[in-house]
Amino acid sequence: MMTNFPDIPTEPENKLIINNESGESVPVEEQELLKLIEITEKNEDVRFKEIELVYVDEDEIVRINHEFLDRDYITDIITFRYDEDDQAIEGTLYCCAPRISEQSVEFNDDPKTEFLRVFVHGLIHLAGHDDQTPKEKKQMTDLEDQYLNALKQSM
Repeated sequence: MMTNFPDIPTEPENKLIINNESGESVPVEEQELLKLIEITEKNEDVRFKEIELVYVDEDEIVRINHEFLDRDYITDIITFRYDEDDQAIEGTLYCCAPRISEQSVEFNDDPKTEFLRVFVHGLIHLAGHDDQTPKEKKQMTDLEDQYLNALKQSM
């Protein structure tokens, strides 16, 4: 006699996993981040399977930067992509919460917008964009602005 087993889910229950290890307050809502994932998927014609968003402090971002990228400085985000098939993107975004807060002051922007900008910046990297040249940086900034504007219009 054949037994029917329940389907095993192939997709994670939640495509966004958030861990705040920074000790800092993060001024964004999960719903906003999920909407940015949706906007990025639509505009980049990609699908995100699982995104781990980890907020860390300055010491941890420097450690990650040094260990994996051989760089010795504080940065706002480090993005790692893990999938191999280009079908469903999996990755981790390490975001330095204190640095993002500082940037909001430097750029005269509210902290919430800067946290959202850094998150969507990481998503755009996961979608395949780079920012090594001035032209690439401008293209990424333009995409960030476009996706943040779409978020504002949708909320």
